[in-house]
Amino acid sequence: MIARSFAPARRVGPPAYALALTLAVTAPLLAPGYLLLRDAVSTPRSFLSDAALGLTEAAPRALPQDFAVALASSAVDGGVVVKALLILGLFLAGWGAARLAAVVVPDAGVAGQCVAVTVAIWNPYVAERLLQGHWSLLVGYGCLPWVAAAVLSLRGAVPEAPPNLHSTRGNPRFERVECKFGGLGALLFWTALAGLTPTGLMMAAVVALACASAPGRGRSRPFCMTAALLAAVGAALPWLVASVVAPGWAAQTTDQAAGIHAFAARAEPGLGTLGSLAGLGGIWNGDAVPASRTTLFALLSTVVLLAVVVVGVLVLLRRRAAVPLLAVAALAVVAPALMATGPGLAAVEAVIRTVPGLGVLRDGQKWVALAMPAYALAGAAAVVALRPRVPAIATAGVCCAALVATLPDLTWGVGGRVAPVHYPPGWSAAAAIIDSAPAPVAVLPVDSMRRFPWAGEAPVLDPLPRWVRAHVLSSGDLSIGGRTVLGEGSHARAVQRLLVGGADRARLADAGVGWVVAEGRHDALPLPVAYRDDDIALYSVGGDAPAAAHRPLMIAAHAVWLGQLVVGLTGMLVIRRRSGRAHRRDEDVDGPQHGDQ
Repeated sequence: MIARSFAPARRVGPPAYALALTLAVTAPLLAPGYLLLRDAVSTPRSFLSDAALGLTEAAPRALPQDFAVALASSAVDGGVVVKALLILGLFLAGWGAARLAAVVVPDAGVAGQCVAVTVAIWNPYVAERLLQGHWSLLVGYGCLPWVAAAVLSLRGAVPEAPPNLHSTRGNPRFERVECKFGGLGALLFWTALAGLTPTGLMMAAVVALACASAPGRGRSRPFCMTAALLAAVGAALPWLVASVVAPGWAAQTTDQAAGIHAFAARAEPGLGTLGSLAGLGGIWNGDAVPASRTTLFALLSTVVLLAVVVVGVLVLLRRRAAVPLLAVAALAVVAPALMATGPGLAAVEAVIRTVPGLGVLRDGQKWVALAMPAYALAGAAAVVALRPRVPAIATAGVCCAALVATLPDLTWGVGGRVAPVHYPPGWSAAAAIIDSAPAPVAVLPVDSMRRFPWAGEAPVLDPLPRWVRAHVLSSGDLSIGGRTVLGEGSHARAVQRLLVGGADRARLADAGVGWVVAEGRHDALPLPVAYRDDDIALYSVGGDAPAAAHRPLMIAAHAVWLGQLVVGLTGMLVIRRRSGRAHRRDEDVDGPQHGDQ
């Protein structure tokens, strides 16, 4: 009875700890306001514009993310939606790491699961991607351990409780149904959620296929691999279809070589590129790094993390279910390091020149996220490795404290740098005028990234494209380290040259411009003023452009993704509810099961 009374605490403990760590990182985001930091842009409302559906010159990199935010913001403030998804992503990373540890290293117990939670949440990758504004990538990151656990469950790698003659757990037919449909539902859901961005989906597919090769007595390897591929294709339909019917990749004629070099992984102080990546750091943007990673303290942080991982790996190598994830982790560290070398950069450049759509490979460091599931398992296994000499709770306490202490500035929004901001009132006024007569919008300044005095010191993507119904012309050009990385917006670039060159209203209208927005303080333009204050000015031009084709097709592709998300979640919850009821009946009839003793 005592063991039975502790069972709920054991189930609730790891997710509660994951929530505590998540809030320690994201607490500033609980305040009112909007996340506006580098690539992270949230606005009060988004719409199903051509850009949100991937029907513009820009490559479809933010699908179905923009579609999902547009739908959600029709009912809830868009700032709340983005902040909630970011917080959810980190929480899922920690809770999922605990769940994966329970599947692969069940003898690690709650102590080991808490170490896994700490490894998954409290690491340089999370800090750097927060500072870069990659909130949707972190959602995909949070789904990886769940994808792994789902496929390992399908493969039958989950430890089995002893049969109970009085319960459905002893019924092989029920167990097969629970494993098959519960695992399939989980795989569909977590793959679709990871697929908020193409990168997240690609990482989830890699993890799923790797886990499908693990040994097990459940569904066959071909079945699991086929299920993983079908789930990935269903979730990828929005950007796969957009890549075919929209002009994004087809219009990409610019040289990507500068971008390849600019986005290569970066060595941190005291560490080479390989060491930085092994410590889950090394993002290309040196400005999107916590202060502690800019000194030799980064070396200490990496040594602590790798010490925990190495101790646990010695145990994991004897757990056959963990071997595929260990192989993925090794590849996720070594491959980006090779990509940052001269020959590696040349190889990546050749690949992208041949297939422009593979430009997603440029940012090599982001693929280090694939190491997280194995690192988290190793953290849990470290408790098992040291248990003969050190009590589990002591090992867990030391490991968790050391990991947190060696990355202290992850706390409170990475030292307060990830915090909500407030738009000046003029932005809402200008957006409302544009929405009353949607037409293509040209924006000054012409840079894709800009700085606003009310939004902090870091540059940020222009929020306007995600705020208005109309298509906002953006070239996508980026300035990195003094080099310009050209985007796909050739028409937008031509319009920008007209603006900078002082073109009159007639020429802008002929180019299909309906509005011109000047953000920040600028000299007045020789155009009719629709709205103006100290923060923003809106000018009426009167031009228009035909609506993009294929909108119904793109909406249908997004509906498939949304349907997979809903169907997967429903199936997963229904099977889990049935399983929970059966388990409670078992306890009522026969007392605590093996897992509660």
